[in-house]
Amino acid sequence: MAWRDKLASSSRRQADYAWVVLALVLSWALNRGLISANPCEKGGRLYSASRADKVWSPQDEANFVEKGPAHLHLPLLLALWTGQRQGDLLRLPWSAYDGTHIRLRQSKSVRAHRSRGGIRVVIPVGAPLKAALEAAAKSKKSPLILVNSEGKPWTADGFRSSWRKACAAAGVVGVTFHDLRGTAVTRLALAGCTEAEIATITGHSLRDVRTILDSHYLSRDPALAESAIRKLERRTKAPN
Repeated sequence: MAWRDKLASSSRRQADYAWVVLALVLSWALNRGLISANPCEKGGRLYSASRADKVWSPQDEANFVEKGPAHLHLPLLLALWTGQRQGDLLRLPWSAYDGTHIRLRQSKSVRAHRSRGGIRVVIPVGAPLKAALEAAAKSKKSPLILVNSEGKPWTADGFRSSWRKACAAAGVVGVTFHDLRGTAVTRLALAGCTEAEIATITGHSLRDVRTILDSHYLSRDPALAESAIRKLERRTKAPN
């Protein structure tokens, strides 16, 4: 442990990586009876990445649409207008879309629903997303909505790699596809949606929605401050 803590003085992430590698080696030795215990088994992690302030700005979105490949525009819109995870969107079939709503069962959800296979969400499709889906449906080549440039279903690694390259080409830095989920929550809140309304769309628990809005996104979004002052101005100008 002292060895790991010494490494952490220069890089916590590298210290965690070294600890994990050592734990794997000792696990191998333990399974073969070469040692009696693995002292690295419960060391925990020192590094914890924060997604605070990681929200796609309207400019990020515009840059991606302008410079990113066309076949990645629909994943962007789906994430922004549904607030769903990458894995669920990559598996989303055309049969889940009826022209007005998207219906899916999330692969991950709050603990209370895990035994039942995840939360089911029914998401009304907004006009921009509907237009993109209708356009894609005219040339669909797969039972799945999201496909690569060859019209084939994505692999998770293939999508991540292509998305990373597209962001780099578009000059979108500091945010990931995962951050689109939190961005969707933020935009819904800025549009005046209640926490319950947001949770119904994204599948978050009310507690998770509140945590996202309170700790990670809205508390740092200058648009809220602007909105608050405009409301105050209207209030002070209103006749008594």
